[in-house]
Amino acid sequence: MQEYISKQQQILRPAAQIFPLISDFSLLTPAVADKVEDWQATADRCSFKAKGFTVALRIDEKVENKHIKITGDDGGAPIDFMLWIQLHQVSDYDTRIRLVLHAELNMMMRMMVGNKIQKGLDQAVEGLAAAFNSRP
Repeated sequence: MQEYISKQQQILRPAAQIFPLISDFSLLTPAVADKVEDWQATADRCSFKAKGFTVALRIDEKVENKHIKITGDDGGAPIDFMLWIQLHQVSDYDTRIRLVLHAELNMMMRMMVGNKIQKGLDQAVEGLAAAFNSRP
């Protein structure tokens, strides 16, 4: 499996305020329901259509205030992967977040999309940090 690691970002909140919001797919419904087709979610599973493909994800592991591991749910993703959302609380109001993706890509796919995956992870973690830092 190929590993992609995002840049680390700072969130000016304790991990205990961040973790509950990122560890429950159903809490994403207001943010993504109008951006994808057929969004369905429970706390640990979600599915949606993107560019004609149905994607199904599940939370495979949660360690409170530390990390969440997400994977495809029963073949619900076009590739085998594991996405980790990692939190590291440095001080009371300083938590670092980063995304780590392990993906099974053949050589051709790595050459075609490797840089795009890296850029996407960096943008996603920047967006997460910005969203949390802009909340009152």
